[in-house]
Amino acid sequence: MLVLQGVSKTYPGAASRTVLAGIDLALASGEYVAIMGESGVGKSTLLNLIAGLERPDRGSILFDGQEISALPDDAATLLRRRAMGFVFQAFHVLPHLSVARNVALPLLLNGIGKRRMRERVAAGLAAVGLAGRGESMPRQLSGGELQRVAIARAIVHRPSLLLVDEPTGNLDSDTAGKILRLLRDQLHASGAAGILVTHSLAAARTAERILRLTPTGLEPHADSDREE
Repeated sequence: MLVLQGVSKTYPGAASRTVLAGIDLALASGEYVAIMGESGVGKSTLLNLIAGLERPDRGSILFDGQEISALPDDAATLLRRRAMGFVFQAFHVLPHLSVARNVALPLLLNGIGKRRMRERVAAGLAAVGLAGRGESMPRQLSGGELQRVAIARAIVHRPSLLLVDEPTGNLDSDTAGKILRLLRDQLHASGAAGILVTHSLAAARTAERILRLTPTGLEPHADSDREE
């Protein structure tokens, strides 16, 4: 479903810096993989490349048989809108919209009719434990509830790939554990593939496979039982 071959990214300038070098990755439909790495190693850049938000300097990224980096900007935007979902550390829930309207945004962008939209939003909120909270405003929710809204929004349009960037960095450990289990369960229920990038071994252990991102590439995590 997703194949990266020899992907490299260098940011030019006076302090030219190679962030990613020769990255190879294969992700099957329905697979959930965690990518660990220290801050600044390029985890978020890797997600941006997969999403088509940035272009690699070398290598190829194939998503459902399409070369993402070769797509025009409009086509890449349509692909993201249709086939990808995103969950971020900072939630990115729009404060001026109700919970239901936040969750409905991907459906609006994909032209889903109002009746089906209402049904999917209600189902999405129920799936993340927020049934009946659709009319609440984000300011009325806790951090854990906001991340649940973000997860519902990420899966409501039934994407085939979910990209998750440090989703629990703003949450306490107990809430973080609940969110990570919820995320895993929703991925399995939807059949979507997922990539979680994190510096946390505890978070990474909720995935089915753990890889470590280093300056020279992606490699299997050496010791999943070792504490951070």
